[in-house]
Amino acid sequence: MTHRSPEEHPSSRIAVMAGSFNPFTVGHLSVLTRGLKIFSRIIILIGRNASKPAEAEAAATRADELRRLLAPLAPQVEVRLCTGLVAKEAADAGATALLRGVRSVADYEYERNMADINRLISGLETVLLFAEPAHAAISSSIVRELSSYGVDVSAMLPSARDIKQTKKHISE
Repeated sequence: MTHRSPEEHPSSRIAVMAGSFNPFTVGHLSVLTRGLKIFSRIIILIGRNASKPAEAEAAATRADELRRLLAPLAPQVEVRLCTGLVAKEAADAGATALLRGVRSVADYEYERNMADINRLISGLETVLLFAEPAHAAISSSIVRELSSYGVDVSAMLPSARDIKQTKKHISE
């Protein structure tokens, strides 16, 4: 895999933020917003398992919904589906780094191991941004579980207003 160094494209530092984003939470938006202070462009890769048609369809639906939500942030933010190895797709997209959020020590241990492997196989570095305290307990799995019990999770999901705030933030 080829990797473009930051020196080759100093005005175009691209990061990839990968995950299932099922659903995309305010914590994800926080990492994305803060990542846009560091990178000129962020590509969100939504993982999908092509061998499981129902999962692939669900991922495609999530990607479409996320594209609509994040449309005001284009062209700095792009949403794509990912069927292969994240490090390969990131390198092929010209990314200089992988952008990840960390909520806890457990997340840190996992992310450190993944960062080491991704650097080994692709040369890409991983940038970790720690969760803001208000978002540290929010995860997609918690949101899904609470929602399944009828709990209102709207405060844990980004709104159009949140995206406008992000747009204002990255325009400053």
